[in-house]
Amino acid sequence: MAFDNLLNLLSNLKEDTVPVWGKMTPQHMIEHLVLAVQTSNGKLIINKCISPPEKYPLMIRILLSSKPLPKNFINPVLGEGLQPLVYPNLETSILRLNNEINDFIIYFEEHPEAKMLNATFGPLNFEEWKMFHNKHFTHHFTQFGLLESN
Repeated sequence: MAFDNLLNLLSNLKEDTVPVWGKMTPQHMIEHLVLAVQTSNGKLIINKCISPPEKYPLMIRILLSSKPLPKNFINPVLGEGLQPLVYPNLETSILRLNNEINDFIIYFEEHPEAKMLNATFGPLNFEEWKMFHNKHFTHHFTQFGLLESN
């Protein structure tokens, strides 16, 4: 999924959209994606990865595979339960997500050799982060019926 299609898909997301699985509300999902993008654009630094360095090559192979992210995965950084909402409403959260995506692209234009730590997959470059975001967004957009389940 290209980032260009993001806002078009999100136009179908409403405050009362019920997830196919999981506990998140639409706004929780968007704010969760905001945090994920912030870890890739240098605004939110992750200092610890649940995967040891010797597993990074395996994790990259998993990331680059066609296998989707598992449903009901507990994020190792955020833990169980819903995080408090940061933004006043869904619309504001979506605008913030769009801004963070733009900042992600700018960050890697300015730092093309950068690798930012992902809490599960380890240090990722721009192409690997794009692959992660594609899988992550697809996972949550499927969760909320914005994309068809495979």
